[in-house]
Amino acid sequence: MRLTAAKAGLAGVYAVVRWLFCAFIFSLTNGDAVTMRPLLVTLGDPNGLGPELACRLLGMGGSGSLPLVPLILVGPEAALRMHAERLGTGIFWTRIADPARVTGDEPGVFLYEPPALEGLPLHMGTATPHGGRGAGVSLEAACRLIRDGVAEGVVTLPLHKAMLQEAGFDFPGHTEFLARFAGLRDDEVCMHLCGPKLRVSLVTAHPPLREVPDLITRERVKLCIALTVGFVRRLGLGGPVAVCGLNPHAGESGRIGREEVEIIGPAVEDARKRGLAVEGPLPADTVFFRAAKGEFAAVLAMYHDQGLGPLKLMHFSRAVNVTLGLPFVRTSVDHGTGFDITGRDVAETGSFEEALKLAAMMTGWLG
Repeated sequence: MRLTAAKAGLAGVYAVVRWLFCAFIFSLTNGDAVTMRPLLVTLGDPNGLGPELACRLLGMGGSGSLPLVPLILVGPEAALRMHAERLGTGIFWTRIADPARVTGDEPGVFLYEPPALEGLPLHMGTATPHGGRGAGVSLEAACRLIRDGVAEGVVTLPLHKAMLQEAGFDFPGHTEFLARFAGLRDDEVCMHLCGPKLRVSLVTAHPPLREVPDLITRERVKLCIALTVGFVRRLGLGGPVAVCGLNPHAGESGRIGREEVEIIGPAVEDARKRGLAVEGPLPADTVFFRAAKGEFAAVLAMYHDQGLGPLKLMHFSRAVNVTLGLPFVRTSVDHGTGFDITGRDVAETGSFEEALKLAAMMTGWLG
């Protein structure tokens, strides 16, 4: 048992050290950290809400509360023009051929269309492989710009996972692609949703529910605890992180499942020994109520709907998706492509606005 615990501890330390090494390599690649660089915004699936949200927030005077940060939109210009004409915003962006020429001294909105997207067929409000290709090519281009030191980080607008894969991209979604781009495994990053009152990290993100128990390991829980504690401290929050149990009533001391006794509880104790403020495993049916009242800085949930159901109930239009563990900043909206409401002007821009603000704060544009 002691040998197993030691191996688990070494695995957690290895993951953190590997992340720090990746961050160091990125800092060398990106040059002087004092020189502020633009933020990227990938438009996501061009047939979905992404281009519409960009036009409504950035082109209709709704960006007055946003920081003066140079933004480089990455995606097909035709998708932006389609919504700009429909909404009457005019052309509020400057098209550029070389994003490296945009500096931190030039607040404004710029548009970079990867050459491979010229003439991309568009079908507003419809899921198509062409839309998946547009999202995938834009994301690849954004990653290259980050690698080359052109940008501080990226805000991603939603893509459609099935269309992405139909277009030939061999990754499930944003989080996995960005992790692999950074030289990390999928299980070395952590999905986090951040709202005004409730903040939630996930041990597992998008596997089928029947696979979840096998994916919950002591090492994985420890890593997610460490990443979550680090993030909430970065936000200036001082409370502990609460860790959910997997089973009803957090397993009732092993009578309703053994995961809390054999995996989650030991991971929490390991984290405490490292000096991290963490409590659990706690029953999921009460922990979110306590967190919403301010008792906890964040909650670590074991699977997607356990954590995001309560969060979206409270903060559906204001929450921000953050990928923890990457050596660069990535934030995103908390919703999908919304093909069914694209072009109807009913989608709220709040999550996109908050994602931009959080990315600006995390990259040093906001104090």
